Amino acid sequence: MRRLQVLAIGDVDSRTLEAMAVQLADHFALPCEVMPNSIDPQFAFHPERGQYHSSEILAEIRKFVGPSCWRLLGVANVDLYIPILTFVFGEAQMGGPAAVISTYRLRQEFYGLPKDVNLFYGRMLKEAVHELGHTLHLSHCDDYYCAMASSHSVEWIDLKENAFCRDCANRVLAELSEKR
Repeated sequence: MRRLQVLAIGDVDSRTLEAMAVQLADHFALPCEVMPNSIDPQFAFHPERGQYHSSEILAEIRKFVGPSCWRLLGVANVDLYIPILTFVFGEAQMGGPAAVISTYRLRQEFYGLPKDVNLFYGRMLKEAVHELGHTLHLSHCDDYYCAMASSHSVEWIDLKENAFCRDCANRVLAELSEKR
């Protein structure tokens, strides 16, 4: 059986990765494992911005997709960006097997607030589901409760659910049934 795999991008706490794997396995009802290797993101660092280019990291992640992999989610603890945006919480290969999320701006501490582990894990799951949704051919959704709603700030992440709305869920089911 193919599985969802989680790959560390840089120095990511093992407890964070394990928590992500458990949440994703439960959410998608399929095996999920943390890969034993990791990627050093320094090649994607752009000093003029002080950030890491997520598209470059995504291209590197794709090299780790193997035959037993259903989807591969990179989890980074660095600030990601794409050239047209100030920052991104993640990026995915539309319809492909790879995605990346960043925990950097998901923590309350980033905003000068007290640590909240449950809120952090909830945000992380929502962003993972969102990016994995893109790998399932889903675009952004107008329903701001849907996991596929676009998030330009952490407050928008907090508003949405960690699940797809009925329309997005039906599109995923249709997509998966066509491949059988």
